[in-house]
Amino acid sequence: MPIATTPNQTEPALTDVRQSLITLIKQADRAGANELLDAWANRHGHEEVFKMLLEPALTAIGESITGEKHTLAQAYVASKVAEDMLTKAMNQPGGNAATEPTKGPVVLGNAESDFHALGRRMVATMLRSKGWVIHDLGNDVPASEFVDKALETGARIIGVSAMTMTTAQGIRDVRREIDARGLSGRIQLAVGGAVFLVMPGLLEEVGGDGTAANMFAAPSLFDRLWDQSIQAEATL
Repeated sequence: MPIATTPNQTEPALTDVRQSLITLIKQADRAGANELLDAWANRHGHEEVFKMLLEPALTAIGESITGEKHTLAQAYVASKVAEDMLTKAMNQPGGNAATEPTKGPVVLGNAESDFHALGRRMVATMLRSKGWVIHDLGNDVPASEFVDKALETGARIIGVSAMTMTTAQGIRDVRREIDARGLSGRIQLAVGGAVFLVMPGLLEEVGGDGTAANMFAAPSLFDRLWDQSIQAEATL
């Protein structure tokens, strides 16, 4: 698909590249999407690919799934394209491709009634690359199931993703479940999703212990929350 260029005819317009990426994903053209992203990464680097192309495209696709403009199969292709790029980024010099020390178990899932899996899958992939042991419960997870799994696996962190304001309110139930079982502090609650980027104060409103602006910031957030859990347990 032709991509329009800027007036100097050397650099494709960013909006056009994003739209071309969405079109390729809609066509389930994984190879074509990777070729487009590889070319952009050669110019700007892999982290910029995620920030400037993949994250906006994945957000647009995730938001449109509910409106049936994209199918779940296309969402799967989108997640695989992002995983492909993450693997390449990890294999770059300084990309931490070497085996990371194994860290503790964490539980991830989408809040009850939320089915926007892309962001969660990308965070899970990034965390795995940093040595975390991931127990991914998938979409539409009841609050009690998050806490049950954390107790079963010894996880100190539950990560809950929500795309919309409505489904983000379901995270309150996870907070209540943690507190009702006397696990406050011992189990930390990480939250994420597009709505947390545009709604200041939502983190506190739903009872989260921390959030990350993007997948690249997730590992440091989980490191911090794990340490907070250990410190909280030591005071009990």
